[in-house]
Amino acid sequence: MIRKLLFLFFFFLGISIISIIFLPSLIMPTKIVLFGGKMMGRWTAFCLRIILQTKIIIIGRDNIIKNEKFFIACSHQSMFETFFLQTIFNAPIFILKHELIKIPIFGWYLKKIGSISINRNKISKDNLGLIDKIKNSVRNSERPLIIFPQGTRVLPNEIVPFKKGVGRIYDELQINCQPVAINSGNVWPKNGKLAAKQKIIVSILPAVKPGMKSADFTSYIEHKIYTELKLMN
Repeated sequence: MIRKLLFLFFFFLGISIISIIFLPSLIMPTKIVLFGGKMMGRWTAFCLRIILQTKIIIIGRDNIIKNEKFFIACSHQSMFETFFLQTIFNAPIFILKHELIKIPIFGWYLKKIGSISINRNKISKDNLGLIDKIKNSVRNSERPLIIFPQGTRVLPNEIVPFKKGVGRIYDELQINCQPVAINSGNVWPKNGKLAAKQKIIVSILPAVKPGMKSADFTSYIEHKIYTELKLMN
């Protein structure tokens, strides 16, 4: 219990300190804010490794798409991936729920780095223009887009159908998709107890090229990611 409390204390303390230190970067070039995001990712890994004695294993680095535009479709079980993936990929552009943009200071950073927000379960002018926003972001940046197709954090053994939106993005963008499976919920679950001395595996799966039908693509990556997650357990 003490180890877990220490982890939460030092994790949030470090994230808060980094956020405060980088406040001036909000009026500076975006690349400075992105560097702060990578620091948060490294701090997350440090706290997990040192305090919870978590072993973080990354497999499939050779599958990372290079010299081409692509988007990432990643499983979502904890806060871990939202921070740590910034240390593996080139500062991804996040598609995230609108509530996160409203968080003081943290939300300012999300806006600064070009995150794309969506009001879930609500039809709005912004939601209707979501695909155009995504296309513009991909067109004007070398950073990959990242989406969590499950729509929210899920429990390690929970099989939630992927949202249709990931298929639409694939169909509209006509670029490669990089599927990623992460079993972070075994260590840092949603609304659950932290676990010490466990492994977090980040599996970067082979790219999926454009050309499939939207529904077929969604079913394909859902099967691939959930199959990979089962192999980790």
